[in-house]
Amino acid sequence: MRHIFTFSLCLFATAMMAQLPENRATKFKQLYEELPTPNTYRTASGAPGHEYYQQRADYDMDIVLDDDNQRIYGEQTVTYYNQSPDELRYLWVQLDQNMREPSSITNKVRTESLGEKVSSAQIKRILNDFDGGFKLEYVQQTNGRDLPYTVNNTMMRIDLPQPLKSGSSFSFKVKWWYNINDRMVLGGRSGYEYFKEDENYLYTIAQFFPRMAVYNEVEGWQNKQFIGTGEFTLPFGNYKVRITAPEHHVVAATGVLKNESSVLTREQRNRLRDARKADVPTMIITPEEALENESRRSDKTKTWQFEAENVRDFAFASSRKFIWDGMNQPTGGKDVLCMSYYPKEGNPLWEKYSTKVVAHTIEVYSRFTIDYPYPVAISVHANRIGMEYPMICFNGGRPEPDGTYSEATKYGMISVIIHEVGHNFFPMIINSDERQWTWMDEGFTTFVQYLAEQEWDVNYPSRRGPAHKIVDYMKGDPHGMVPIMTNSESILQFGNNAYGKAATALNILRETVMGRELFDYAFKEYARRWAFKHPTPADFFRTMEDASAVDLDWFWRGWYYTTDHCDIALDDVRWYQISTGNPEIENPIARERSENENRGISHMRNLDMKDETVVARDPDTRDFYTEVDRYKVINRDLEDYERYLTKFDEDEKALLDTNLQFYQINLRMVGDLVMPVILEFTFADGSRQVERIPAEIWRKGDREVSKVYAFQQEVTSVILDPFLETADTDRGNNYWPPRVEPTRFQMYKQQGSSRYGRPAENLMRRHGND
Repeated sequence: MRHIFTFSLCLFATAMMAQLPENRATKFKQLYEELPTPNTYRTASGAPGHEYYQQRADYDMDIVLDDDNQRIYGEQTVTYYNQSPDELRYLWVQLDQNMREPSSITNKVRTESLGEKVSSAQIKRILNDFDGGFKLEYVQQTNGRDLPYTVNNTMMRIDLPQPLKSGSSFSFKVKWWYNINDRMVLGGRSGYEYFKEDENYLYTIAQFFPRMAVYNEVEGWQNKQFIGTGEFTLPFGNYKVRITAPEHHVVAATGVLKNESSVLTREQRNRLRDARKADVPTMIITPEEALENESRRSDKTKTWQFEAENVRDFAFASSRKFIWDGMNQPTGGKDVLCMSYYPKEGNPLWEKYSTKVVAHTIEVYSRFTIDYPYPVAISVHANRIGMEYPMICFNGGRPEPDGTYSEATKYGMISVIIHEVGHNFFPMIINSDERQWTWMDEGFTTFVQYLAEQEWDVNYPSRRGPAHKIVDYMKGDPHGMVPIMTNSESILQFGNNAYGKAATALNILRETVMGRELFDYAFKEYARRWAFKHPTPADFFRTMEDASAVDLDWFWRGWYYTTDHCDIALDDVRWYQISTGNPEIENPIARERSENENRGISHMRNLDMKDETVVARDPDTRDFYTEVDRYKVINRDLEDYERYLTKFDEDEKALLDTNLQFYQINLRMVGDLVMPVILEFTFADGSRQVERIPAEIWRKGDREVSKVYAFQQEVTSVILDPFLETADTDRGNNYWPPRVEPTRFQMYKQQGSSRYGRPAENLMRRHGND
């Protein structure tokens, strides 16, 4: 039974000030203390200031790939442009491969534990003595004079012969080599995969050369050591790179191939020309040609020449095994050549999907950020990897040897290609500091990845993006979490934090807090402002508010600076109706309530003796009050009603006849993460109405709030967060009338006492298991 409360219409209202809780404004406190003070380099609006600057580094490199010994040799000339207002006495250069030295910080801080069962891979990691660090042969001025330098783990300081003044440039040369790691054994973003069947290698080579560190007004020199998790922070520049590889290798790389006639046959060049205008993937090197290359051996080499303008890095892939296809994707009035390189082991998936996915990704990300500015976009297939560099990325997703593949492999491949190609925008163009903030590239890329996946197929099984998919993480043990605003090397649950939660936060902003129109405009403005620049978290936070007129400090504080979770409870719903004061209306209602009143078990049982009570047996004990019909309308009641009406004007009298149904919704914030409130009302006729309450309803720090709605008809049910928008961690308290959400569990048959380690037979298979 639902209780209906009535209230009388009054001529005045009183307000009571509840005792305010301590720290009532903390969750809505502005982020003045957390964000850096705006300045001439970075403004309070989130835009680059009028004195914003950034450095530049150009590279001219000769690279030799030694396929016999799995080594790479390089000679490079770097020209560094000091566009800062500061005088520099030394330069910092990144030597990321030094993480593969046996005595590296990475190896020293890696933790291991042993159980009763230990994988062979873990044992190999423990016993690993592979030396993959840089071997520096010289660091010199361009005139051949040695430069003094100091190597500190993964960083090298070059001491300049004289201070580098603002507006000046300095060129130096480095010669180096290192052993390439077996990526399938030792792991890593870069390395090789060996194919035993045909005795070929597939190289995916990245962070392979000494690279300039970033110098700016935020960090000074960003020379934080590369331990392995926090990725890369790099200045933009122009590259000229010549890669010498075995004669029958095919090389894919950042930039544009400049000597097609030296490395491709006439027929292959014609196919490449056709691919540049094709609207479907077109073969450039066919499966038959790749198969022939696999079996060929020669002591001869070919040199592939690439040039890339205004990129922050350079990477390449090389193998005899590559099939190569491409197609055009018009973007922003320009043509983008989308290409894939893959061994036969990637088919049939790669030939069917890869290049189409690359083109789709370029189109979607360009629409939500800026037009893709580069001439090519490349996806290279390497097993069990997903890694990104300018214009090129390395992606997993391999079918079984017989060519069959699972649904998980198919969608995993499509997703990783979208994600890694999408990284061209974050951080390759919108060039955030990955060494410091993983979420600024991984979270942004994962968010737009979700949009691209849904545009690929509305039923796409996206793993991340929607709010409800982050609930299990958000309601987990807070001691196993850290805020999103945590340095890359210190993140716990890396995927859930920097990818999942960060992407979900953006999707909630878009769908629930700001709305698609405001969000899309502000997000695109952030990309426009910071394309080919170095944004910080404050630049993003401020731009999103500046371009939308939505105060989001409460959102940044809760989602990015804490590990709080959202749990809002629909505590109670109270139903009210206006008392008309008319006895001809109110008395019958009162009679019905009295007759239906639940007076308890004693009264129910005592009704059996109603004919045996004193009043029933002795008429003399009865009087007016015993016999009167207290709900019968009498003249005095009507007179009182007429006097009551004289107190109101005509508009107020009309309210008495509206028959409005008033509902007081009592809400309680159980979790500590403030969020908007979305309510869905279902009415007696089956119709529905959704009401959206901004998060500011919690702005005064109350844990409990009430909201009153007036409807023309009776409400039969209320659902809080009906569309799973807020990552509410407990939906059991989201319903009126209350309902219990079922949880499915798996039944198993115990085959023996677990204390002896005997297995149990699983009687129910998970979806996707064969």
